[in-house]
Amino acid sequence: MIRLGSLAGYPFEGPRLLGGWTPQARPAVYAIMYKPDPETRHETYAVIYVGHADDLSAERFPFNHPRAPCWILRAGNRWQVYICTYEVPGGLRSHREQILQELVAIYRPSCNEQHYERSWKDEWIGGYTAPTTGPLTTGRDPADPTAR
Repeated sequence: MIRLGSLAGYPFEGPRLLGGWTPQARPAVYAIMYKPDPETRHETYAVIYVGHADDLSAERFPFNHPRAPCWILRAGNRWQVYICTYEVPGGLRSHREQILQELVAIYRPSCNEQHYERSWKDEWIGGYTAPTTGPLTTGRDPADPTAR
């Protein structure tokens, strides 16, 4: 298992070598990865593509997917391309699309054609100020014992 995403992340199964992997007929989000430095950092992966499918078995894995040439080029060869999958519990297509957009915004995978912004901009939701958004100070001198 590998966790991808912000905060605690999503628990993806894998990574597994894509060559020889047989996808099941299930909906899932998937990430294609490679090891940028396999000699010294054996368990470090870089995300190069994120996608989702209503049926993983219809995605033409392992190497007939439309973006597979990019994966192979980026990884160096087809035997250095890995996949991990996340079956969203109770998730709909819209949930998978939302997770895909989050992951693309975070990892900026080079083989994805569509990219998304990493953060909200004020004009999207408006500015926000409140008395609770100030610094966490009271103005009291912590060395003064009478200030408690």
